Amino acid sequence: MRKSMKKAIENTVHDLQNIGVETSFTKRDLNELGLKVDPVKIKSGEIRHIREIMKLSQAVFADVLDVSVASVQQWEQGTRIPTGTTRVLFEILGQKPHLLDYRIPKRT
Repeated sequence: MRKSMKKAIENTVHDLQNIGVETSFTKRDLNELGLKVDPVKIKSGEIRHIREIMKLSQAVFADVLDVSVASVQQWEQGTRIPTGTTRVLFEILGQKPHLLDYRIPKRT
């Protein structure tokens, strides 16, 4: 399938979703349309940037994500790469860094 056609189909699907039209696709449907779900790529600097935008220490960030402080440190240093759903979570937090603010305890 030509690149321009693929892009047009992709844009149409996104437009339908954006206006609230429910869409449902199987992997086979996506393959037939020539579409694929792009893998999430996140760099260590982006993780640190997200944490800094949230104004959290590594320890509090780890608590909010329910991971160890060592994991956060390793992700930020680039010695370890987040996997699976954690990468997707970082992608979302990159767009909406205050999404998990509800997890931060408030003083009463």
